[in-house]
Formats: sequence, C-alpha cells, structure tokens
Amino acid sequence: MKGFIKGLPYPVLILMSIFMAFAPFQPEPHLVQKFEMLMAGSLTKPLDMFDVLWHLLPVGLLISKFLLSRKG
Repeated sequence: MKGFIKGLPYPVLILMSIFMAFAPFQPEPHLVQKFEMLMAGSLTKPLDMFDVLWHLLPVGLLISKFLLSRKG
C-alpha cells in the first residue's frame, strides 16, 4: 500500500482533492451539505456517510503521501 501511495504524483492528488472537495459545484458542494447535516444531527444514512468518505478519499491519500514522504 505504501508503494501505491508513494507512486501517486502530487499534482494529480492535489487536483483530485480540490475537485472532489468542491464537487458538485452547483447548488452546493456535497461536503458542505453533509457538514450541515452532521451539525443538525441528520447524517444517519449509510449512503450519506459513504458520500462523505468518497469525497474525502483524495484528501486522505494526499495527507498519507505527505506523511509517508516525511518519514523517508
């Protein structure tokens, strides 16, 4: 798994992270919508939870790559 993450280029991960964090652009990004649902206590459906994880996956990969590259 480490080799897979280390093999991903930073520019691709950064673009994927930005795109997925703000998709869909209209009417509002899913992450904003899901955060509002979380604050209201209505983030209970498994599909909504999966949606949050799906949109944050590239960000998690980017953070993992950064942390792995710092360790050497």
